[in-house]
Amino acid sequence: MRADASPGDRRDEPLAGSFERYLQDKGKGRGGEGGNYRRNAARELRRFAEWAAGDRGGDGWTGVAPDDREPTFRDLDERGFREYARHLAGDRGLKPNTVQTYYRYISAWCGWCVNEGYLDAHYAQRASATAPLPEDDGRKPGDQQAWTPEQRHALTRHVDRAARDAVEAYASLGDVDPLERGRARYAALKAARDRALVFVLAYTGVRVGELLRDPDDPRRRGVRWSELDLETGSMDVYRKKQRWDAASLPDPVLRPLRAYRRLVDPPTDRWPVFPTLDQRTLASLVREELADRGVAPAEIERRREASARDLLVALDEDVRPPSLTTDGARSVLRRLTDAAGVDVEHPKHDYLAPHGGRRGMGEVLVRAFGYTVAARYLDNSEEMVRERYSHIEAGELGDVATEALAEVDGRGPAGAEGDGRRSDREESDPEA
Repeated sequence: MRADASPGDRRDEPLAGSFERYLQDKGKGRGGEGGNYRRNAARELRRFAEWAAGDRGGDGWTGVAPDDREPTFRDLDERGFREYARHLAGDRGLKPNTVQTYYRYISAWCGWCVNEGYLDAHYAQRASATAPLPEDDGRKPGDQQAWTPEQRHALTRHVDRAARDAVEAYASLGDVDPLERGRARYAALKAARDRALVFVLAYTGVRVGELLRDPDDPRRRGVRWSELDLETGSMDVYRKKQRWDAASLPDPVLRPLRAYRRLVDPPTDRWPVFPTLDQRTLASLVREELADRGVAPAEIERRREASARDLLVALDEDVRPPSLTTDGARSVLRRLTDAAGVDVEHPKHDYLAPHGGRRGMGEVLVRAFGYTVAARYLDNSEEMVRERYSHIEAGELGDVATEALAEVDGRGPAGAEGDGRRSDREESDPEA
């Protein structure tokens, strides 16, 4: 699959030689080292290179280059991308929309290669190349998980009750052993953190990636107390659009956050609002930070043993922990969904996933105030909101059609309750 071209240019270079430069250009963070896109693109480019070399693919596939040599850009043309599209589409373990997503990573790299002089044309986007790709699987935006009002109320009631009970138990302690007091304090902090997290996810519409730490993107280190204004009801977050912006904190969120802040009493405003509670992470952090301050190892262990949890040592010594990660939030929501006894029926998630809170709030806003207001609150375009919540408009239009028929005909649709008559199809079809 060699394309005609003169020798001595970048088309003679091996495919993999371009990957790092491409990922640097497309990655996020300092030096292009972070970001989910970079990680996912790197995975798909590696798979594409293995396929092009003949190391991946069906029986009889030997790669795009003859004589078992390493493929170069001269070996790529639209036929090669067509074969790769056919290879992806033939993977029975991939859903149609997943095949489309994986191919888009390769297509984006192909376009970059054209601009950089590796390829003569954007072969991956030619009609013959994309022809083997499957059609969209028909999954509708409304099929994605959105917390229902009943689920949201059940979960928020549970975490509110749990936090109240834990804080009351801590506050009511008399003259008890310091370790017992520390355990009660930690339980109250954990319950209050969980309550604040659930309320923020349920009512603000903020993306979980804007709220918590993403290990693959150094700019997303989790929201800090300095970025919350509990008087005006706003929170500064790093948006998906790669810029800082203010998100609203509605009234239902303010009370849990204020109570949580009073309980935490962070040493500085640079502390994360939602710190990780992972014991191994905190233990290692406390040891390393105190050692860097010149505290002897024996003294470090004495302080740790005198405290019920390393989080409490971190608070007392102003050792700032990292924020909870987005994956950590999913684990928290699994635990809380189960503890609250909330029934979840969804093909992908058997718990109330963090993104479902945002989508649930979107549905509330669309139904109550329309797409324009919802788009502003969710930090999205109105076009995108209309697409993602199109199932709401479809249902409402159905109601409008029903009302129109009733008004014009002077009755409900044929066969409706109270009509007293059956439709022509019902009369003639014995299985109607």
